[in-house]
This record gives sequence, structure tokens and C-alpha cells, in this order.
Amino acid sequence: MTGVPRLLPATALARLLARALARAGAPSPASIGLFLAHDRELARLNREAMGKRGATDVLSFPLLPPAAFSSRAGAVATAGPLAVGAGEALPPAAPFVLPPGARPHLGDIVVSVERAAAQARSGRGGQENRSRWEPADELRLLVVHGALHLCGWDHAAPKEGAAMRALERELLGAGGRTPCPA
Repeated sequence: MTGVPRLLPATALARLLARALARAGAPSPASIGLFLAHDRELARLNREAMGKRGATDVLSFPLLPPAAFSSRAGAVATAGPLAVGAGEALPPAAPFVLPPGARPHLGDIVVSVERAAAQARSGRGGQENRSRWEPADELRLLVVHGALHLCGWDHAAPKEGAAMRALERELLGAGGRTPCPA
């Protein structure tokens, strides 16, 4: 997007994404879209996709269901097939077949660079929204967070949330700095 500050080189973001996808159990090779945007774009997407007002820092738009990925630590188990009607159930999904040599597209991640910088500088960054650190570090966290969501990871349930946060720390610790408390 035009006018979005460049906090990190594209190659650094690509390496970080590749590492996150590998650790999250994504098929390889695969493709994803990473869009760096302004708050204005995230507010529009948040309204249209999530029905929420205002900007957010990162949105993920997965194209595959969580079951398409290897099992996740702390994942909440789903019970049986999806119910369709009274006593009916969906048949197991047939595997999606791609043309030879094609990479599956896992989905898209959209990050507000504007919000990442503001959160980092104000002490509202990091996993617990209480860290002051460099805007580039906040961007790295949001990219990793979005990638894990693409792979079916979530933080709504405490056990899965703890596993997701631990994996984020592991991925950010591999060549990154840890936040300093605000």
C-alpha cells in the first residue's frame, strides 16, 4: 500500500513468515499474502469482515480449515462431524486436489503498520499489550500472530492461547528481541 512506512525489509518478513508457517504445521511449499496497510484499511476490513468498528492491528483471512494443519499444542478438540440437520451430518471432506506443481494458498494477513508503531511506542505492544519496544519488533509479532491464525491457531481458549503465545515467543526469540516492560 502506498505511503506505509517500511519498518523491516521484505526479505526479513518473508523469512519470519516461512519459519512461523513451518512451526505452525503449514503444508510446504505454500503461499500467503502479506499486506502492510494503514489503520484506515484495517478499520474498513474489520467492519466488513468482522462486523466491528474501528481499526485493529492485524487480521488473518485463512482459506483452509484448522483441520487441514497438523495438530496444534493446546488445540481445542472438536466433537464429531458438523451437524447439518436433524440427525444428518456432513460427509468427510474429500481432499482438495491442486494441479501438479501448484502451491496451496493458505490465505492473507493484513497488518496495520501505523497501529504497530503506535502500540510499540506507547507501551501497548507485545503479547500482553504492556510492552514498549521498537515498532519493527511489534510488526514482527503481528506478522507471526497472523501467520499462526492462518494455520488454525487461536487464543480464545486458555490452553490453546498459552500454546500460541509460547510459539510466538519461540519464533520471535529466534533472531529477535524481547519486549521491555512499559
